[in-house]
Amino acid sequence: MSISMYQAFIPGAVRALENCMEILNKVAAHAEARKIDPSVFINARLAPDMFPLSRQIQIASDTVKGGVARLAGEEPPKYEDNETTFPELIARLRKTADYLKSFKPAQIDGSEDRPIVIKMRSGELNFSGQNYLTGFVLPNLYFHITTTYAIARHNGVDLGKKDFLGKMD
Repeated sequence: MSISMYQAFIPGAVRALENCMEILNKVAAHAEARKIDPSVFINARLAPDMFPLSRQIQIASDTVKGGVARLAGEEPPKYEDNETTFPELIARLRKTADYLKSFKPAQIDGSEDRPIVIKMRSGELNFSGQNYLTGFVLPNLYFHITTTYAIARHNGVDLGKKDFLGKMD
């Protein structure tokens, strides 16, 4: 049995965003319990040339909202990228998850061969829908969610693999 584009994308992406919300809740609780300014975590990086935690969240959000819109043949919505607090970052993830949930399978299924063009600073990237999903959208989503987890863990937040994976249904 084959898996549809919708099933390959939406349930896992929503789960990743929701699990990341829980990670951010733990980071916020950790900061509060230890009386650490939350901005220390929001601006934390693993290396000086990496984006901070806040930008990791924004990119994960942008990647999947752009991904679902392009696969459905729509223009991606624009978000401000101005979140500076945990509640704002969590709200962004919630807004993105809700946006993903608003799509029906019929809008995504059959997009395997849809031409997708992404304009980057370095030039255009051209994909088929399936290659875009499996070779760009999903790897970028998981990279930025994993990096968020790693930044939090590196800075002493008590997290484990179960926090990344979430509850097993």
